[in-house]
Amino acid sequence: MKPDWDKLMEEYDGHADILIADVDCTAAGKSLCDEQGVKGFPTIKHGDPENLEDYKGKRDYEALAEFAKTKLGPRCGPANLDLCEDSKKQQIQEYMAMPMDDLTAKVNEGVDAMAAADKELEELLKSLQSQYEAATKTKEEKMDAIKSAGLGLLKSVLSHRKKQEL
Repeated sequence: MKPDWDKLMEEYDGHADILIADVDCTAAGKSLCDEQGVKGFPTIKHGDPENLEDYKGKRDYEALAEFAKTKLGPRCGPANLDLCEDSKKQQIQEYMAMPMDDLTAKVNEGVDAMAAADKELEELLKSLQSQYEAATKTKEEKMDAIKSAGLGLLKSVLSHRKKQEL
């Protein structure tokens, strides 16, 4: 994917409305990646820099280039109301009219709700991991008991008798 991404970055280098870039999340860009919720590599994000979304498409050059051509660029938002549908315009205008403290509180509420959803999933995954480990241990104990009860010897005798019948 890296060569295709580099080709796309070169193609859009200096573009007035579209930025295609990469960030090294293991070095200088770590804080940015943490802020944007990057958990695995490579991760592709797109959209409003204040509200990036995960890219879910194919990762070959043709798919990335088509996505860049058709989906990237100015989007509906406070700086581009002319690109918004009426319902989004109204929502943006309502948010713009909110006192800063209320707006900040609403953003924090949403961020906290997303963090809570992440935490719930993390706790579920830990529980599932524990269940998996317990079930694996139980399975291994059962298999050891079956083997100890003579399964290997039974298989050997069965094979030997089949050869004798020939």
